[in-house]
Amino acid sequence: MSEHVAVKPSLNFIEEIIEEDLKKGKNEGRVHTRFPPEPNGFLHIGHAKSICLNFGIAEKYNGLCNLRFDDTNPEKEEQEYIDAIKKDIQWLGFNWDDREYYASDYFHNLYEFAIQLIKEGKAYVDDQTAEEIAASRGTPTEPGRESPFRDRPVAENLQLFEKMKNGKYDEGAIVLRAKIDMASPHTYLRDPVMYRIKFAEHPRTGNQWCIYPTYDWAHGQSDALEEITHSLCTLEFKVHRPLYDWYIKTLGIFPSKQREFARLNLAYTVLSKRKLRQLVEEGYVSGWDDPRMPTLSGMRRRGYTPGSIKNFCDTIGVARRDGVVDMALLEHNIRNDLNKVARRVMGVLRPLKVIITNFPEGEVAMCTAINNPEDENAGTREIPFAREVYIEKNDFMEDPPKKFFRLGPGREVRLKYAYIIKCESYDKDPATGEITTVYCSYDPDTKSGADTSGKKVKGTLSWVAAAHAVDAELRLYDRLFSVEDPEGDKEKDFKAFINPDSLEILTGSKVEPGLRSASVLEHFQFERQGYFNVDPDSAPEKLIFNKTVGLRDNWARMQQKKP
Repeated sequence: MSEHVAVKPSLNFIEEIIEEDLKKGKNEGRVHTRFPPEPNGFLHIGHAKSICLNFGIAEKYNGLCNLRFDDTNPEKEEQEYIDAIKKDIQWLGFNWDDREYYASDYFHNLYEFAIQLIKEGKAYVDDQTAEEIAASRGTPTEPGRESPFRDRPVAENLQLFEKMKNGKYDEGAIVLRAKIDMASPHTYLRDPVMYRIKFAEHPRTGNQWCIYPTYDWAHGQSDALEEITHSLCTLEFKVHRPLYDWYIKTLGIFPSKQREFARLNLAYTVLSKRKLRQLVEEGYVSGWDDPRMPTLSGMRRRGYTPGSIKNFCDTIGVARRDGVVDMALLEHNIRNDLNKVARRVMGVLRPLKVIITNFPEGEVAMCTAINNPEDENAGTREIPFAREVYIEKNDFMEDPPKKFFRLGPGREVRLKYAYIIKCESYDKDPATGEITTVYCSYDPDTKSGADTSGKKVKGTLSWVAAAHAVDAELRLYDRLFSVEDPEGDKEKDFKAFINPDSLEILTGSKVEPGLRSASVLEHFQFERQGYFNVDPDSAPEKLIFNKTVGLRDNWARMQQKKP
């Protein structure tokens, strides 16, 4: 008799580091992470990876994860962004309890730390302009040049820094820099700027401060003040790590440790908040929650589920090197999730009227339809069938090829959950050649679930009864960009690659009557069409559906073709 042996899932490199730390008893066995978004825009799918990692690690090791807003740049920060960020994190299923912090909570601490470094001769006030400082930094292969103000006496630096704090200088006139090593091979250690002057009202501290800490000065110290054990950042911050460590060691504060992982890069999109803001502000999309945007609010509006996004993040894993993820993998995870939960319904995108000539006028036959074949508890529903129905325009061809298994002259098909019908004739517009009406007969012995005819047909069509159909607006989405890497051509603006066909709006679509009471963001699978959800702008008098994703799973097909 064979013994069942559970296979322990492999660890990613971050988990390996944490487990080694736990074995060594570091940080008294604690695991404490944080998610530190800057509130200058909405979160996108790249942030979802960081959210899932930071909160997920805390959950796995029975630890804690803080939410800390990096609000050190008051000119670009808004309460709207803070509220949206919190909503997105909660939507993904994570909670920070009472651990909501802001870098601005520590402005006084950071100021006192700066005074400490000045007194120790490790920070100085520099009168050089930003351009002069940048020009003196050197290159990765050449050392920088020391500032002529680098050796100011401690007392003078303290006096000048106090005047900076009290608003005695104009913006850009003077900065505070750390005094480290202008010849260091790590360019971030070449006397980095710690404070700059900004006369901007802060959303939380108002006009209390006119000096604001840079990211590098605020980040590590905020981690230390919260006693974060594992500060998980994306790879672009790896070059910042020597400075992160220098500040913490020099100040003698809690030794938070930064670790870096590969960021998420997704094909056919951009994940720069600055560029996403351009798309919003310049009117290329309708807002941060436009369903074509890679923002979590846009994905939620389009019908993506929290489970599909978390599964996607789990599938791509945690790597040490950057790479580009195929959009098809994200869509594969969405289909897998929606397939389990989305109720099947009938929807006709581009209606073509069919008149069933031998079905009695005014009569209605109720047909039993399955709500979800993947869910045995989903049950069934009754849908009306009548003399006039709508089918998809592309489900009829005047002169169909041999392998066209839908409707054509003299051909038979089944209307799903209903009857087999046969095309007898059709009308078309003499001016355009467009088919306007199809005339069919039906076989009353072929009703689904009670078919006694013995007939077999290859085609099955979606439909809705014309008199009972509900008008709907359907919004069909394609890739926002027409190329896989919109930022790859350095000679062109990324907006030059926006796909002009990324949105198609159909206003004459028809859906089955039960959808009139559908709830906002409720998910459906339109049979043979794809997955849709109810847009927040929808109302009983005007139903609006967003197409979430099609039925064709390109990722699964690609995996099947692999040797």
